[in-house]
Amino acid sequence: MLKQVFSALAVVALAASVQAADVLKIAATPVPHAEILNFVKPKLQAEGIELQIREFSDYVQPNMAVADKQLDANFFQHQPYLDSFNKDRKTDLVVVPGGKVHVEPFGAYSSKIKNIKDLKEGATVAIPNDPSNGGRALILLSKQGLITLKGANSLTPTPLDVVDNPKKLKFRELEAPLLPRALPDVDLALINTNYAIEAKLNPTRDALFIEGADSPYTNIVAARADRANDPAIAKLMKALHSPEAKQFILDKYKGAVLPAF
Repeated sequence: MLKQVFSALAVVALAASVQAADVLKIAATPVPHAEILNFVKPKLQAEGIELQIREFSDYVQPNMAVADKQLDANFFQHQPYLDSFNKDRKTDLVVVPGGKVHVEPFGAYSSKIKNIKDLKEGATVAIPNDPSNGGRALILLSKQGLITLKGANSLTPTPLDVVDNPKKLKFRELEAPLLPRALPDVDLALINTNYAIEAKLNPTRDALFIEGADSPYTNIVAARADRANDPAIAKLMKALHSPEAKQFILDKYKGAVLPAF
């Protein structure tokens, strides 16, 4: 009888310890975000935080899952995209304190030319179809002197804002995940680095041109305003900003992803 009592008490104690652990549910795209989160997961576990990572292949559902309170936070986007998403979807997600983690320099790729000087007149250029990343692509093209944009300070120009197009480039707007697969069908594609890496493209080696480390498109951790100051999220940011996490990013991505802390 006494043995049964002790066994019951042990079960209760175990249940209490499980309940005492904080669970933090976070959305992420697989590369590099989920990889970075998986790296810091043991560190958080040691601090009583069970990090549950749910991977998404698109840029819409990670925000909707947080806005709908299915998940606590997400890690996949930059501030201009979040601002555009909040405006279009009437959501109010925010960057958590100290939420900047890394920069993924945006690049241009081609399976048809090896040098941007060889881009022919009337070439088809694929860009992301969301306002912030499409704008980012056009800004990068303008910095290469391929086009001229009106409203030089805007982060969200569209093809309608192209005021000079000497090569008569034709723009094809596609869902960001589809851009690597479109390479055989276009002359040039501006591809988000996470999707480039997934497609086995090395931005520092394969891109015809690429953003510098001073890019304003720093990837962030976002949450609902009521969760932004949650202690568990604060511990997550501390882990993501650790020297170990920085070294992991530098070693694994070799310049394709750059720490922003």
